[in-house]
Amino acid sequence: MATSDQAKWDQEHAIKQGEGAPASFLRQVFHFESWRMASGRALDIATGRGRNAIFLAEKGFAVEAIDISPVALEEAQRRAAQRGLAVTFSQVDLDHIELPEAQYDLIVNINFLLRSLVPQIRKALKVGGRVVFETYLIEQQTIGHPKNPAYLLRHHELLEHFSDFRVFYYREGKFSEGGKEAYRAGLYGQKV
Repeated sequence: MATSDQAKWDQEHAIKQGEGAPASFLRQVFHFESWRMASGRALDIATGRGRNAIFLAEKGFAVEAIDISPVALEEAQRRAAQRGLAVTFSQVDLDHIELPEAQYDLIVNINFLLRSLVPQIRKALKVGGRVVFETYLIEQQTIGHPKNPAYLLRHHELLEHFSDFRVFYYREGKFSEGGKEAYRAGLYGQKV
């Protein structure tokens, strides 16, 4: 039986068109840090239609990608297969997941905030593993979706969540993503 979250995201993904470029923050991290980004095992959280998972697979990572929407995952799988990429897509409810300990070299979390998942992200990274985390800031509610503060970061909140990580790059502000401006915070760091 589909949850209300699953039904909502299935509906949204069913009407989306186009490929969807990888998140600009993720591309930026790879542009500047590609020499540090050894391939390995990667996890893409809330993958949606797989734009970031496919990008990671193209960069040589063995990618697991998780999302609540089977509609989105079916499209993601189709797109990965068209490119000859092996990505493991799994339908999961992130409210009820237990990530394995010390399994990933890279975890990517874009446009999704579930604060109770952050300790699991930290735990699931291997020592030396890296996190790329970007989502909306509290000011986003003044200009568009999302508006619910539960899904919006406070200023410096990502830095607090990853305070014991080596932070290579952090930003907060108003940025353009896919031609739309949004208030966002992003962090790229390493578990030490």
